[in-house]
Amino acid sequence: MNLAELAQRHPSGAMALRCGSRSWTWGELCSEAGGWQRGLASRGVGPGDRVAIVAGSQALFVAAYLGVLATGAVAVPLNPASPPAELSRELAAVGAKAAVGDPGGAAALADLGKAGAGPGHVLVPGSPAEAGPGSSAPGPGALEPVPRERDDLAVLLFTSGTAGSPKPAMLTHGNLLANQDQVLGVPAHAIHPDDRCLAALPLFHIYGLNVVLGLALATGAGLVLLARGGPSEALAAVEEHQVSVVAGAPPMFAAWAGTGEAAVLRSVRLAVSGGAALPREVAERFTDRFGIPLGQGYGLTEASPVVASTLVDGRAGPGSVGAPLPGLELRLVDEGGGEALPGDPGEIWVRGPNVFAGYWGAPGATARVLGPDGWLHTGDVAVVDGAGSLHLVNRAKDLIVVSGFNVFPGEVEAVLAAHPAVAEAAVAGFPDRRSGEAVRAYVVPAPGADPPGEKELIDHCARYLARYKCPVEVVVADALPRIATGEVLRRALGRP
Repeated sequence: MNLAELAQRHPSGAMALRCGSRSWTWGELCSEAGGWQRGLASRGVGPGDRVAIVAGSQALFVAAYLGVLATGAVAVPLNPASPPAELSRELAAVGAKAAVGDPGGAAALADLGKAGAGPGHVLVPGSPAEAGPGSSAPGPGALEPVPRERDDLAVLLFTSGTAGSPKPAMLTHGNLLANQDQVLGVPAHAIHPDDRCLAALPLFHIYGLNVVLGLALATGAGLVLLARGGPSEALAAVEEHQVSVVAGAPPMFAAWAGTGEAAVLRSVRLAVSGGAALPREVAERFTDRFGIPLGQGYGLTEASPVVASTLVDGRAGPGSVGAPLPGLELRLVDEGGGEALPGDPGEIWVRGPNVFAGYWGAPGATARVLGPDGWLHTGDVAVVDGAGSLHLVNRAKDLIVVSGFNVFPGEVEAVLAAHPAVAEAAVAGFPDRRSGEAVRAYVVPAPGADPPGEKELIDHCARYLARYKCPVEVVVADALPRIATGEVLRRALGRP
């Protein structure tokens, strides 16, 4: 089996993708994917090699993703907006042998390659000169997926959801396929070949990759790609292309609930929010305006990603994230390691074929979250109500979720502390209407140094971190609150 085979199961003349004014049938998509497969194979890429994909949510990403998987290689989707320093760290962490990208992203990778920090081969459509030496534009070709086992790696995705600083989570072909089956095993999640699904989420994020793209590949539904733009552009795409299934993050639904006309979503039959906590008032406003129930779920990269959904049994109470999907086990464990009593909080543990294989090159971090009995210790705390629905009490320790993306404070703090005017730094999240949460930094000036300016520190972070990880506010403090062991007490951080 090979995940790429999913694209070959659908009528070759049926619509697979639409992006802007262009569309691709399943036959055309497979042909383009075959071109990427051939181009990678000609450069010695084979089973187990890591191939970075640096591209936005466009047809190129989808075809390249299928082409990488078809070679038996491991796809490593990266954020094309990441600064060179972050891309360099990520490429080094996985030992990428090659990279695929659009002209902009591939050019950045080629520059890293010249400096010895990138992969040896960069493939890009268009003129080979656009991406530097060693690049070429693949032409169409037959897609011929190399057979793989269910336990073979398919994807590496950087995440900080359960184990500190970002690490590549290892997701196998079996993990990704299992979670697709688990989601589709819920009747209310059913997606049909005649559906059109909106892809407004980044495909380098697990939610966009295996929930939006993955379910379209599994069912043969058409995918409407939103290559750029925000909630208003997404809303326009729904109306123009008569989208019937929408999956997105809470900020998008919040924007729609405040501005959209009811008739705009008349084609939508299924709407689901994920990636971050959905405020109850947003769900209520959305349903009041459009007459469409807004489902939500809970998941994490290490679970491929969906664990629970309010659509599982239709009995989810207000504010809950629903019940576990079929085909996986879930426990709530108290601090002593026993089962949490009904109504008491406990850490969510998950076990099933969707649970990842561990962190790439980090056996210690893997052992901390993945028990020998297969239970994934998520770090998230929840309670169960009388209807059997989960209510999240606290997400993974200190984690900040910005528009569905995980930000680990330690990574941002390390960058801030490297600034010569900063002696100490601490980072915490705060509620933000547009992104759910945003990053706020607290800094103690270095002795004898002038207090650093807010813009100076934000710009400093932007040179080393993706934009969503950067602080939007900086507070200068005399000292940071700490507990007896010296650890910063992040929950005590607040406005001065």
